[in-house]
Amino acid sequence: MEAVYPNSEPVFDNSKEYEDGEDCSVVEHDNEKDSKKEYPQPTVGLEFGSFDEAYDFYNMYGKEQGFGIRVSNSWFRSKRKERYRAKLSCSNAGFKKKSGANHPRPETRTGCPAMLVIKLVDSKRWRIVEVELQHNHTVSPEIRRFYKSHKKMVLAAKKQQELTPVTEVHTIKLYRTSIDTAYDGFQEVKETDISLPVDTSKHLELKEGDAHALYNYFCRMKLTNPNFFYLLDLDDEGCLRNLFWADARSRDAFNYFSDAVAIDTTSLRNKYEIPLISFVGVNNHGQPVLLGCGLLGHDSVEYFIWMLKSWQTCMLGRHAQVILTDQSKPMQIAVSKVFPQARHCYCLSYIMQRVPEKLGGLKGYESIKIQLYKSVYNSLKITEFESSWSQMISQHGLGDNKWLQSLYEDCEKWVPVYLKDISFLRIMPIKENESLVSLFDGYVHKHTSFKEFVDKYDLALQRKHLKEAMSDIESRSSSFELKTKCKFELQLSRIFTKEIFKKFQKEVEGMFSCFNTRQVNINGPIMTFVVKE
Repeated sequence: MEAVYPNSEPVFDNSKEYEDGEDCSVVEHDNEKDSKKEYPQPTVGLEFGSFDEAYDFYNMYGKEQGFGIRVSNSWFRSKRKERYRAKLSCSNAGFKKKSGANHPRPETRTGCPAMLVIKLVDSKRWRIVEVELQHNHTVSPEIRRFYKSHKKMVLAAKKQQELTPVTEVHTIKLYRTSIDTAYDGFQEVKETDISLPVDTSKHLELKEGDAHALYNYFCRMKLTNPNFFYLLDLDDEGCLRNLFWADARSRDAFNYFSDAVAIDTTSLRNKYEIPLISFVGVNNHGQPVLLGCGLLGHDSVEYFIWMLKSWQTCMLGRHAQVILTDQSKPMQIAVSKVFPQARHCYCLSYIMQRVPEKLGGLKGYESIKIQLYKSVYNSLKITEFESSWSQMISQHGLGDNKWLQSLYEDCEKWVPVYLKDISFLRIMPIKENESLVSLFDGYVHKHTSFKEFVDKYDLALQRKHLKEAMSDIESRSSSFELKTKCKFELQLSRIFTKEIFKKFQKEVEGMFSCFNTRQVNINGPIMTFVVKE
């Protein structure tokens, strides 16, 4: 999958010479001021319009980090002498050949492994196929000197100014599949370019004005929200397949509220006009908080993997400990591939909402439903659940029901009695009649268009932020009435927010009302007690 990753940093693309293996040792240049700029980190999949652009990109990155670069190796096609592969290395890569001189120069290189390998693809663009970012020597952007590769760039700029006084400078055009977090612009894409029909079943179905609305929104966000992140997934014909974005607030919230994250695919399941995916956490007031958004062009493993990797890249490679999704097989495969260390669970309310659809036509449906709910919600032990489930299956002759079979096979992912060791932080509804509240509930309906969503998106978030701010004020100004003599109730009343403390207080009350605890049995490491209320 290919994605557009525009950038507006200036480069100087006058004709340059790239001497393979040239020595780019440090040279003094104190007259030029080096203003540090945010520049994207090289990653596999990043693409460029030409070899020069790839060289300039790595050179600018090296200048920001504090190291020089050189072309350490090149591969050419023998007949046309056309370069099709190259290795750009740190200027400290390798070692100089031993000299036979009486007083040879001291060795300045360190055999540094930092480099990137670029390859010509489709005879059009250069793609990074291998990257090593770590150096074995100190690099610092604060040093008051330039490497030879940087000096060439400065001289090229001066020559450009002498030849023709220009008011604009060229830009590096970058394309990528795996996006980093630093970028400064949005490459203009016409609506006709985005919506070229090749296989419309696997592309976002943009209507007239939708592409322009998205383009304007992202431009505005980049001007007002410097840490705004977005990623477009385009195919070879330039058709838009997927889209992901997250603003600065969402990226910051991930640092605090990412232990358990729900991936809300309500729009996909209900076949809304806008195929919205939301990454949602729970804040310190028990309220949903947005951690990223996406638009999915097709319900497939490949597209889900792209979306999850985009979110992971946006969050600097971090991921949630618990990921909550619907019972989607493509999503299940994608989560296992992108986040193999995370605990993947199914949202209980998603499953229970499907009961009428899957079992409504069966004889004795009401009785089946009651017994199913009792097994799921009232079982306190795993043995209780298994016994109650088996009784339901045998009593109503449901042994051949494939949906119930699949649910039982995955019971450890959604039945509450199996999930007692997981802290869902209130993100998973575990009581009857509870459901996962969609963050855009009331703002997005089945026929909401892309243009409408862009307008309503900011409004929805503003109201969520206002509600959060009001809860902050209320928690700071409230005094809580204590209901027990437990000291930790007093301690936690000073730590928790109002909403969270109220939930905790109910548990304290229940515990405080228990008495007459006595041990009745010991079986190895397991001790059994009777507690009366």
